[in-house]
Amino acid sequence: MQAAAAQALAVLSVLFTLDCLCAHRPQPDRTLHQGHASTPSGDDTQPTQKKSQPHIIFILTDDQGFNDIGYHNPTIKTPTLDKLAAEGVRLENYYVQPICTPSRSQLLTGRYQIHTGLQHSIIRPSQPSCLPSHMDTLPERLREAGYTTHMVGKWHLGFYRKACLPTRKGFDSFFGSLTGSVDYYSYGSCDGPGVCGYDLHDDEAVAWGREGKYSTTLFTQRARKILESHDPADRPLFLLLSLQAVHTPLQPPKHYIYPYRHMADVARRKFAAMVSTVDESVRNVTYALRKYGYYKNSVIVYSTDNGAQPFTGGSNWPLRGRKGTYWEGGVRGVAFVHSPLLRRRRRVSKALLHITDWFPTLVNLAGGNVSQSRGLDGFDVWKTISEGSESPRREILHNIDPLHKAAAQTTSWDTEGASERTSEGPTFKKPKKKKKKKKKKKILKQQRQQKSLFKLKTTKKPQTFSHHATKPLPKSKPAPKPKTTVFSQHRPPSHHGPRLKSHSSGGLPPAWGTSDPGSRPHPRPKSRRTASQKQNWSRSRSSPRPKSKTKLRLGSRSKSRRTVSQYQNQSRPGTSPPPTSQPVWDASVQAAIRVGDWKLLTGDPGHGDWVPPQVLPTLPGRWWNLERTFPSHHKPSAHKNIWLFNITGDPYERRDLADRRPDVVQRLLARLAHYNRTAVPVYFPPDDPRANPSRHGGAWVPWVDGEGGEDEDEDEGKYQGVYKKGKSSKKKRKKKRCHLCKLKLFFLKLNTGMMSNRI
Repeated sequence: MQAAAAQALAVLSVLFTLDCLCAHRPQPDRTLHQGHASTPSGDDTQPTQKKSQPHIIFILTDDQGFNDIGYHNPTIKTPTLDKLAAEGVRLENYYVQPICTPSRSQLLTGRYQIHTGLQHSIIRPSQPSCLPSHMDTLPERLREAGYTTHMVGKWHLGFYRKACLPTRKGFDSFFGSLTGSVDYYSYGSCDGPGVCGYDLHDDEAVAWGREGKYSTTLFTQRARKILESHDPADRPLFLLLSLQAVHTPLQPPKHYIYPYRHMADVARRKFAAMVSTVDESVRNVTYALRKYGYYKNSVIVYSTDNGAQPFTGGSNWPLRGRKGTYWEGGVRGVAFVHSPLLRRRRRVSKALLHITDWFPTLVNLAGGNVSQSRGLDGFDVWKTISEGSESPRREILHNIDPLHKAAAQTTSWDTEGASERTSEGPTFKKPKKKKKKKKKKKILKQQRQQKSLFKLKTTKKPQTFSHHATKPLPKSKPAPKPKTTVFSQHRPPSHHGPRLKSHSSGGLPPAWGTSDPGSRPHPRPKSRRTASQKQNWSRSRSSPRPKSKTKLRLGSRSKSRRTVSQYQNQSRPGTSPPPTSQPVWDASVQAAIRVGDWKLLTGDPGHGDWVPPQVLPTLPGRWWNLERTFPSHHKPSAHKNIWLFNITGDPYERRDLADRRPDVVQRLLARLAHYNRTAVPVYFPPDDPRANPSRHGGAWVPWVDGEGGEDEDEDEGKYQGVYKKGKSSKKKRKKKRCHLCKLKLFFLKLNTGMMSNRI
């Protein structure tokens, strides 16, 4: 019995073991089968990640104005763009920079140009400058998230050394031009008379032999080739298609001009034809997205880099200003987002957006890590675009350019609500010259006791007031200085600063700072250029003003109780906020800022005209430098350098409210001072003769050896950051002046990407 029991137990144990093995075997079989069916590698989490990462196609055009697209102007035939915008989200409160290089730098870095050193102008082909080497870029962050990154088209962010090339800034491949303006067929680019070369590159090599093919067509073909060769199920794709169109020179194919034959303005006709080439390019790219399986999981962003240039057929109507200015026509951009992933489509978004917002928005959308990118000025606005939620952005710093200052003058502001005045205004008269004073020397001696404390501009001869009205001041004692009233800045600095509130009885509009945009730490960028340019920066930022030989003194008989306050920008980077007794801002510095509904401009914002289409048949007329007169309560001053507009209520900037709202002006000036404390020095070096293409086989290529690092610091320290024209160059230009030469020079500047350093 015991033996039988032992045999039974052995049989039961064997059966139990077999049952356990059978129970455990199917589970790994199912797992392996599922993994094999989903991914060849067997990682069941990888498909979920890939599916959540959309393909990103960013289409960037050049110099396309607000009025240069079909849904703003029906005379421009852009059926593809109109359809994509109508089925997506139109961005009607979207801002860019007024010129090429700053916009592109802000797109790729997510930082304002005051934090990259590119706040003065474009990067010219012969300048040894590019994006700061220590800053990360959008394609670098996307590549870390698993994306394949490609760029096709215009770079215009510097190339003096190989470390500046697109392939060294995060792109796996590059095909296009490195300079700002090239010929559409020959791919020649010039940076002055005799400084011309071939500019078409494939990765880091010169792409010879492509002459005769239209650049927009050539770039579109390369973009379609990238889409065809890439597997959308393998890795997500980021494609930056940076078209050269519709930048000068105006060279559209002839068959695109025929639909616009009714336009009398030849430049406008060619410009419109080039917009049609862009529309066809976008149609071919979107067709390829559908054909090769990208479209259902893709995001298409369309944007211009700056406003249009009416000189060359563009139009920003009805906005004010043009390319190169900080009026709305120069900074408000055409843009839309088209994607099947949008939750709320077929609508128009009026949320405040900026070109710096694409960096954090696209990185977060791709599943990347934005926290590694410190000092970003952009916001993640995907929910604003996709769902229609409120924009996290409350303000935009358009720019602060300390090297672009208006004519030297003494600006005063009436804090009691009076208009902006200058010491050269209509109330006072300048003292006469020494020659006239010598003739009246005896008369002045006799009337020394009766001499007026100030002069009125009523007659040619100065009128004097009796000494019974005011006692003459001794010569040794200077006139008492009036007290200044400024906005207190004894607050801890932050990225967005404190909430802006009105101290007036009326208060500010609801859109003004009603909600806190959020305080994020904004560490000062550690630019390598800061140390080498410290001395030069202090000289450029605190240039002495011309001293007047005579002083205007206010007598006790004057009924004016104005509080004079000169806006002097004394808050340098890294310094503590100025005390309340110090002025706030130097209004001669070119700067522009948008906070809520309000927009403030100081210095010289550029030609502020409203240019309807078809106005310029050939060359600009005499009226170009004059602002059009519109009904206004206050006449514009010849020395005016502060403007204030409510953009929501007055999107065309026709009513200047600076005189009516000095409280708002004070607060926006304080915001400029706050941003200026975080700025890095301007880097704008002189032309390097080694860049001449004649030294490099006739092509524009990097001309400085090395990959960056210490060599880059040495070059930047040698140039000291700021470019100043020498006297010799001015003398040479004077010798060559003639009417024909001026005309040729005018077109040369337009065709070489606006070469002026005061663009």
